[in-house]
Amino acid sequence: MDELLSTQAGRIVDCAQKLIAAGGYNGFSYADISERVGITKASIHHYFPKKSDLVKVLVQRYRRVAAGGLATLTEKVPSPAARLGAYANWWSTCIGDGSVPICICAMLAAEVPALPADVAAEVRLYFVDLAGWLEAAIAAGRTDRSLASGLDPAIEAEAFMATVHGAMLSARVSGNPQLFDSSIRAALARLGVPR
Repeated sequence: MDELLSTQAGRIVDCAQKLIAAGGYNGFSYADISERVGITKASIHHYFPKKSDLVKVLVQRYRRVAAGGLATLTEKVPSPAARLGAYANWWSTCIGDGSVPICICAMLAAEVPALPADVAAEVRLYFVDLAGWLEAAIAAGRTDRSLASGLDPAIEAEAFMATVHGAMLSARVSGNPQLFDSSIRAALARLGVPR
């Protein structure tokens, strides 16, 4: 849980994250949270006056956690190719065991045209941050020759990111986590990452 949120607010955000993973932005209400967390809707409104306030805080927290995880990978995994493999393996494990069945921002991205502007802006920033990290890893891998030379690193980063998130959706719609693995294995092989 995020240290910047009170315990109760953190429980509300945690619950909202699970509900969004299950059904998206429009797939839950404060009544759903009230029932699951065991508090009144008025209490939820105390912390988050509007649903968009709640989801904006959730995405901001999600972005901070993701940025921390990516920074840790950069720090602890010296090879850029191994970093990309570790990133893919993390998602593979989460999707396989159901602990994080889908990227919340990928789920929300499908709804961007209908999201409140402030929430949509946070979702876009998540993808900007991730694309930047992937681009840096791919560029470093080209420099140290741990990755295959190919397209511009920015284009490769966008393609890899699209493959990761598309593979999540494929695995979800089919109910087959192995589809994620096979799609990602192909994307990593194209970049020259052994798996």
